[in-house]
Amino acid sequence: QVQLVESGGGLVQAGGSLRLSCVASGRTFSRGIMGWFRQAPGKEREFVAGINSSDGHTRYADSVEGRFTISRDNAKSTVYLQMNSLKPEDTAVYYCARDLNKLIVSTYAGAYDYWGQGTQVTVSS
Repeated sequence: QVQLVESGGGLVQAGGSLRLSCVASGRTFSRGIMGWFRQAPGKEREFVAGINSSDGHTRYADSVEGRFTISRDNAKSTVYLQMNSLKPEDTAVYYCARDLNKLIVSTYAGAYDYWGQGTQVTVSS
């Protein structure tokens, strides 16, 4: 059984920064894909960023490219999302997700096998 626990959300002013963390347990962390998704009220869950735990290859949504950085620490079984230059439209619940079997980062939420409980990020204008 895989468990994912997110932390690091909060309230920040526009232009500020936050770093989200997601600790994974239960399976070998150094394989598979780790992803971050977000869901704003009344909207569908959307892909934010993903990373291949083995080779470190990353992928980003166009809306966050250049502002957000995903990274991982395999020794700590942790994936991070560094969010800079935050905008009010980044406000959402952010979810960590894990795909155990694939080698390529998918932007499709259905491709991921396990999900965390989410952490709220609120960006004020």
